[in-house]
Amino acid sequence: MVRKSHFDPQRVREEIAIAAARMIAEDGLDYATAKRKAARQVVGETRVAGEWLPDNDQIEEEIREYQSLFQGDSQPALLRRLRCIALDWMERLAPFNPYLTGAVLGGTAGEHSDVHLQAFCDNPKEVAIYFLNANIQYDVSETRHFAGRGYVETLSFLWRPANEGRDAEPVGIHVALYETDDLRGAVKADARGRTARANLQAVQALLDNSEATPSTN
Repeated sequence: MVRKSHFDPQRVREEIAIAAARMIAEDGLDYATAKRKAARQVVGETRVAGEWLPDNDQIEEEIREYQSLFQGDSQPALLRRLRCIALDWMERLAPFNPYLTGAVLGGTAGEHSDVHLQAFCDNPKEVAIYFLNANIQYDVSETRHFAGRGYVETLSFLWRPANEGRDAEPVGIHVALYETDDLRGAVKADARGRTARANLQAVQALLDNSEATPSTN
């Protein structure tokens, strides 16, 4: 095995990012798993020091590049379908102040992606009651709080829009339940002007913009 001291750290990070992006785009792996597998593929070791690893922003840029090159004919339509499903459920969950997050918001979602929503309300248990009244069968799990404050209850289920045929693949919907106060500061843009979550109006604007600006791929 070649020692890492013979490698250029920047080049290693680039190769790991490219390999991880391919795994995420093609196989639907999460970032952490893809990064770990890609590091082993590139460096040949299970554990790699942080200095050799790309951050998620670098991997995301490589995903966009990969999708543009190899999935340009399919990914935009898949993304639009997922955003339409997200918008539908955000309208249903409007009383609970829903926000979209994850790859469907960021634009890198593909055929393996799920819709991740966050609901902010005074009594998160009311979301579960809504699902029960709507006859939605869901599983309960926990998701790490986006601010690192423990975990929040998450309700998950599969959904196929009524206007799609039975052959259409159902989409995983995950609704993380937050208190209203958790929303404070959660919609601020980062240094690059990006927000980690978007409300119903913002998601509608994304869909309107995609109609007005057809893909050139």
